Amino acid sequence: MVSALFVGGYFGRGVRNIHHGFSALVADAGFGISEIHISGNGRTPPVTILAALGLAPGQSIFAADLGAARQRLLGLDWIASADVVRRYPDAITVNVVEKRPFALWQSPDGIAVVERSGKVITTRDVETFSRLPKLVGAGAPEAASDMVEAVMAHRAVDSRIAAYEYVSQRRWNLILNNGVVVQLPENGWRKELDALEHLIVDDSILERDVTEIDLRSPSQYFFVLRGGEKKDVQRGKET
Repeated sequence: MVSALFVGGYFGRGVRNIHHGFSALVADAGFGISEIHISGNGRTPPVTILAALGLAPGQSIFAADLGAARQRLLGLDWIASADVVRRYPDAITVNVVEKRPFALWQSPDGIAVVERSGKVITTRDVETFSRLPKLVGAGAPEAASDMVEAVMAHRAVDSRIAAYEYVSQRRWNLILNNGVVVQLPENGWRKELDALEHLIVDDSILERDVTEIDLRSPSQYFFVLRGGEKKDVQRGKET
């Protein structure tokens, strides 16, 4: 009887009307969950996935609520998508796709790992991701993708970046690994990355006694020296 219902495709539609005792009988007949196969997880431990699934060994494979199990998986930090499928007579297969970490963000709640879209993945175990770009400021995760990619195309700049600071949710400062702050304009910042690369490579600007480099003016560079003195240089006349 059970086999006929299964083959005919009727069992799934009628299972909610079947007495609980019959579900136990089905499990005893060889349709109890005995294996769960998990794939696609790299950062999510299998034990965490098993706990989220909430499926018990020997539970009737027909009675298992796989939709609810999938929703619980999607509630885990790293899970972007998940498929939970019955493999008769007694197995469940789980395939997950995990989120891809893009950067670390100094959030109001602490350091968070974020996706390229800006969505927070987790605030746990962030030290594992110390090599990711560091973002500071409200709105930084949502706005950072283009900036980070552009900086990566400038080898001299990229090798010196310590953090990206989003200022007033409209423009960026680059914090270099020697403490120098580079102020970029709200518009035309790509061209200013070219200018900064030139200042670093051709003019050895970072070997000088500067603490700030202001690239917001279209006609001049402004520098702040360690003693607080400010200096401006006409573009094209830097030495």
